[in-house]
Amino acid sequence: MRKVPQANFSKFALKVNAIVTKIPKGKTMTYGEVAKKAGKPGAARAVGMIMSKNYNSKIPCHRVVRADGKMGGYNRGGPSRKAELLMMEAYRTR
Repeated sequence: MRKVPQANFSKFALKVNAIVTKIPKGKTMTYGEVAKKAGKPGAARAVGMIMSKNYNSKIPCHRVVRADGKMGGYNRGGPSRKAELLMMEAYRTR
């Protein structure tokens, strides 16, 4: 796992990471919802870029999905792996 120092993150990226960290297992948020909650409602693409560079396993970026219901990207195995992780979490939280 590649470690990225927190000092290299913008304030917005730190907010995004904090929000995503709090998404419970079995739940998701859209990129737009995360952006809005971080204080920048029109920044869904920026959230996607931040998540695409996430290699911290404590930040569950797989829980952030597209507004159209599609998975979106996932840097640790692609959309199919992202869907698999979400299904496993949803099953475990029942």
